[in-house]
Amino acid sequence: MQYKKYPERVYRHFLSIPIIYMMIIPLVAFDVFLEIYHQTCFRLYKIPLVKRSSYIKIDRQKLKYLTRWERVNCAYCGYANGLMHYSTTIAGETEKYWCGIKHAKDPNFIPPEHHKDFMEYGDATAYKKLG
Repeated sequence: MQYKKYPERVYRHFLSIPIIYMMIIPLVAFDVFLEIYHQTCFRLYKIPLVKRSSYIKIDRQKLKYLTRWERVNCAYCGYANGLMHYSTTIAGETEKYWCGIKHAKDPNFIPPEHHKDFMEYGDATAYKKLG
């Protein structure tokens, strides 16, 4: 699709293919270690497990109108982006369990959604109430 729409990008796309696809190695390794952490530590801390299938969705490769290569790309993106979303949720649940303090105000920082219920940075009174 991108080649038909932007033929001038073909060369750049082919140069980037090995770089993009070599990321599968660290992604799968990260996935394995993340799942070991998630399944072990969340059970020990009694944090509800995060439902993997709510974050990693690999279904666009079933679309008949995509080329074979587009289907591979769609499966890869569904896995890679879903895994990052899943890992962010696991990290956020961990942060809630262990910390729950917002970062200092900074106009260049975009706080994650789960920080909205955290106590304010520098609020020693709220922190001491936690015990």
